[in-house]
Formats: sequence, C-alpha cells, structure tokens
Amino acid sequence: MKKDIHPQYYPKAHVTCACGNKFTVGATMEKIEVEICSKCHPFYTGAKTLIDTTGRVERFRARRAKAGTKKTKK
Repeated sequence: MKKDIHPQYYPKAHVTCACGNKFTVGATMEKIEVEICSKCHPFYTGAKTLIDTTGRVERFRARRAKAGTKKTKK
C-alpha cells in the first residue's frame, strides 16, 4: 500500500443513535451520529411503527389536503 494516502483508522469509533443507543465500531471517523440503529429499526425490532425523522408524512398530508380544497375555474 502507498503511504500517506489512506485515512486514519479508528478501531474504537463511538456511534451514537438518535434513540440513545451507543456502541463502538471500527471506522475512519472518530465519532459517528446516526438516525437509526439495530435497536430502533422496525426490521430488527419487529415493531410496525412508522419512522418519520423529517416530517415527510405530515408535509405530504398537508399538500394533499391543500390540493383537494382548490376551487376550479368556471
């Protein structure tokens, strides 16, 4: 391998999830923040909850309601 072209490797990088779960992995970044992990993802937990971190569902429903109330020109 060539020297001085590879990023620094952190064998004990700390990962923090939005749900509060913390664990360590090997990575090229020292601290990593994620929105979803295996403790809160519905596929792994078996929970049938909707994960909406950015409010997309509410924005879609608002746009749909607004489009349904438009008046047509005669």
